Amino acid sequence: MSADALEALTSAGIAATSADSFGPTAIDVPPESWVSAHEVLRDAVGLTFFDFLTASDELTDGFRVVSHLADFWGGSHVDHVLVRTLLPRDKPELASLSDVFAGANWHERETFEMFGITFDGHPNLVPLLLPDGFEGHPLRKEFILASRVAKPWPGAKEPGESDHAPAGAPSRRRTLPPGVPDPETWGPRAPGSPDPDPLAPAQAASAPARPRRAGGERRTRRQTE
Repeated sequence: MSADALEALTSAGIAATSADSFGPTAIDVPPESWVSAHEVLRDAVGLTFFDFLTASDELTDGFRVVSHLADFWGGSHVDHVLVRTLLPRDKPELASLSDVFAGANWHERETFEMFGITFDGHPNLVPLLLPDGFEGHPLRKEFILASRVAKPWPGAKEPGESDHAPAGAPSRRRTLPPGVPDPETWGPRAPGSPDPDPLAPAQAASAPARPRRAGGERRTRRQTE
C-alpha cells in the first residue's frame, strides 16, 4: 500500500517522499500539496477512512502536521499511511481538509487551539476544548505549565524524604520539574528587561546529556600521569 500511495502521489506531480516511522509508513508532502495529496490518496489509492489529524512541535524546525488515513478490506485487514508536512514556526498556516474529509473538522479545531496552527478554509475554526479567555497554546514546547511551579513536584524528593523530616536533616537542592525553566528566565518582566527566548527551556530539555567518561579512560589517564 505504501508503494502504491507514493507512486500515485508522484504520478500526480506531488513531490512526495517516504520516511521511516514507528508505525505505518509516513509520506512527507509539501504544505502547498496538502489537500491535493489527500484527494489523490482518497480517490486513486482508496484510503477513504480518515482517522485523525494532529501536530508535533519540532522547535526551530517548525510544526509537523500529521494525518492518518486507512482502507479496510478483506475482513480485518487494514492498509494505512501517515501523511505529514512541515510548517514554519513564524507563520504556521495550512489549507483545511474539511472539504475532503468531514472528520478533519474537529481535529483541525483542536490542533488550532493547542498548537496555534491556522487551517485556511475551515468553516468554523474556533476553540474546541479550552475555556473561554484561555491564552496560549498548551502543546507548544515553550508553553510553561505554571501549576508545576506553584505546586511542589513529587520528583524533587529522594526516597525516604518527606515534609516531616527531623529539623536539620540534610536535603539536596530543590529540583525543578521537567520543562520548567528557572524563574528568572520567564514570567512577568520588569520594564526594560530583555524578553527571554521562549524556546530556550524546551531546547535545553531536548539536548542530550553529556556522556559520562568511561572508568577505563580515567584509569588510563592516571597511569599516564
